[in-house]
Amino acid sequence: VIDNKSGASANFTISIAKIGSSSGTIAIKGNKFNARTPQAIVWFNGKTQWTYLKKTNEVNISTPTQAQQMAMNPYTFINIYKTGYKMNMKKSGNNYHLTAQNQKRSVAELYITINQKTYVPSQVKMRQGKTWSTIKVSNFKARSIPNSSFAFNAKEFPSAEVIDLR
Repeated sequence: VIDNKSGASANFTISIAKIGSSSGTIAIKGNKFNARTPQAIVWFNGKTQWTYLKKTNEVNISTPTQAQQMAMNPYTFINIYKTGYKMNMKKSGNNYHLTAQNQKRSVAELYITINQKTYVPSQVKMRQGKTWSTIKVSNFKARSIPNSSFAFNAKEFPSAEVIDLR
C-alpha cells in the first residue's frame, strides 16, 4: 500500500527534541512528496526541494540530504533498509529497528511502528546524532496524485522571494 505507484496521502505530527512539534498533511509518490504545515509548504520532486515559509513569504530551493528528506517525509524509510541499514524485528511484532551499518550516517537509527491491520506505518522515530525525532502518521489513504503536486509553481506565489541555496 505504501509504495503505491500512483501515490498516497496522510496526516502527520513531527516532534523534535528541544525544538517542538508541528502537524500537517503529506502527499507522497515514490520518493516525491508535498508536505504542508501552518508554517510552511515543502515540495520535493525526487531531486530538488522547494520550501515556502509563510511568515517571510520566501521560497528556499535546495538539494536535500537523505536525513533532510527523512525529516520531512516519514515514508523515506521504505527503501532505506536497502542502503546500508540492518533491520531487526522486536518481540512485539509491529516494531522494526533499523541501525546504520556506518554510524556516521546522518540518520544512525530508526524505530518504525507498523499498524498490524493495515500494514501502514503509524510512527517513525529516528536519531540524528543525539537528537531524536518522532513522526506520527494517521489517516493514510492510497490515491492518485499528479506529478505537478511535487514541484513549486511560482504562479501560485507571485510575490514570494525565491532564494536558491543549491
